[in-house]
Amino acid sequence: MKSFRFCFLMLTIAILASPALSDLVLSKVDRRIYLTSHIVRISSTVKVENAGPEKESLVLLAFPEQQAKNMAYLMATPHEGKGKVKNPVVALPVEAANPKDMPAALTFYSVSLPKGLAEGDSFTFDVLAVFTHALRPIPEQITQADIQLVLYQDSAHYLSPYAVKVQSLSVKLPDSRIESYTKLENTKIHGSEIKYGPYENLPSFSYSPIAVHFESNLPFAVAQELVREIEISHWGNVQVTEHYKLIHGGAQSKGEFSRLDFLARPNIRGASAFRYLVANLPPRAHSVYYRDEIGNISTSHLRGDSKKTELLIEPRYPMFGGWRTAFTIGYGLPLQDFLYESDGKRFLNITFSSPMVELVIDALIVKVVLPEGSSDISVAASFPVEKWQETKISHLDIDGRPVVVLKKTNVVPQHNQFFQVYYHFSQLSMLREPLMLISGFFFFFVACIVYMHADISISKSSASYLAKQQWEEVQAVIQQVQNIISRCLTTHDNLEASLRDLSRTGNIQACKAARKAADGLLKELSKELKPLLTFLRSSPSAAQVLPKVEELVAKERELQEKVMVKHSTVVDGYEKKSGARDIENRVALQQQKLTALRQEVDDLLEFIDEYNIKC
Repeated sequence: MKSFRFCFLMLTIAILASPALSDLVLSKVDRRIYLTSHIVRISSTVKVENAGPEKESLVLLAFPEQQAKNMAYLMATPHEGKGKVKNPVVALPVEAANPKDMPAALTFYSVSLPKGLAEGDSFTFDVLAVFTHALRPIPEQITQADIQLVLYQDSAHYLSPYAVKVQSLSVKLPDSRIESYTKLENTKIHGSEIKYGPYENLPSFSYSPIAVHFESNLPFAVAQELVREIEISHWGNVQVTEHYKLIHGGAQSKGEFSRLDFLARPNIRGASAFRYLVANLPPRAHSVYYRDEIGNISTSHLRGDSKKTELLIEPRYPMFGGWRTAFTIGYGLPLQDFLYESDGKRFLNITFSSPMVELVIDALIVKVVLPEGSSDISVAASFPVEKWQETKISHLDIDGRPVVVLKKTNVVPQHNQFFQVYYHFSQLSMLREPLMLISGFFFFFVACIVYMHADISISKSSASYLAKQQWEEVQAVIQQVQNIISRCLTTHDNLEASLRDLSRTGNIQACKAARKAADGLLKELSKELKPLLTFLRSSPSAAQVLPKVEELVAKERELQEKVMVKHSTVVDGYEKKSGARDIENRVALQQQKLTALRQEVDDLLEFIDEYNIKC
């Protein structure tokens, strides 16, 4: 409040020092301020008269600098009285103005009248000014259970560089719950409406500050950024994809959030939150989806008729003050409803802004993706926008698709007007992608035919083929070595089995016979192993694996010797009729060495197997 009073003081000093401008007089001003949402709309009906001898064709509109910063939309139209047939609205030209000797604390716009006003002539027109972020939450932080109170500040007098004969003001609120408001002369309150005036014979730059502190739990939905991508396909579809970054722009939520309390009493324990948004999509919208980074969001409802398609969406959680969410909406539209042809050029005619009801957009980026091959591109919009061109590479594109990018800040629903993108596109360009597909399949099948009939085997005289053949021979020999070692290990197991039979039956002769058979078999296996080792030592391809093979053979021979020693010790003990415990004690140390050697042999066999598989 202190900052507001200081700004008012500086503004008053500035405007009192300013002279009146021209001989125009505002004979009647009827102003209406709508505070029924977080978007402030001020509608003024102004009747201007020329009291001087010179013709006047421009009327200046004045706004305080702070208010002008929040202005999102300004339009002037000729006033049509009650009972008259409503004609299509033709807006009067409105431009920023910089008149001389005017206070810097004011921002001016000029309205061009349809014709100049001679002395005594009058003209009535309507002015619509739309403001964003003009409602200030007080208090700035509230809990889940609190209601949201906001403050609006303005002037009860119509701020103008011209004298005003009669003027009145009405302030319309969401409901009748008002914390406080400025009481001036001729102030009346009727339910949710506060009326100031009428006030007569006001001098130029008259200013009387007012403040209204009231309850407003309506959705303060603000899109900090919205990216709309409109992609045209001449095969019959216009695909619209909208990426939202949304925030609740009201009083910041503080304290803990209880979902249980919110679900039990949402109108009390969540009065300031909003739970859903409504989007009025174009008629015949189809393939509608609503999702975020997690995936599809099922809390949406779609209904439509011949005039519109209404989409009601619910975020994953209720939106309290300061809370944010991000989501994407997409839908398809029939091409024939939005694409037209004129003077040999095609043009897209579609709405500019978001279909969301009562949404403020801090930054809006609209991308119109045209078909590949489009040229001579131009844009027509009813308000100023930043624009540039990009290129988007998509499937089956060669040069990429031209993208027209439009950007505008501080966007309100009044900006959701039709704009046009004109471009030239040849019908032959539509055949580009089908021909690419046909050609691609044709060359693919030709390549398959050539592959099936061509001999692409490696020559038998090449170095790579010879190296591969040598390695395959080495692998076969190594496999034979492994088989011989495995047979040796089986023989060792048979000797161990004969010792177990000896301890059970005491048949020494049978045990000696098993020993004799094992000796003969192991000698034969040793003979088979010698030429295989000789081959591996002579083959360069076996250089890396040869040390492991030789180690395997050496370990097996050592194991063989230990097994024979153990066998002889046990048999000798039984022949001397030693006790079983005495025999076990004599071979206990030998058994430990046998177990360790057997484990080493098994590990080497496993290593050689893995090496063969890798190579």
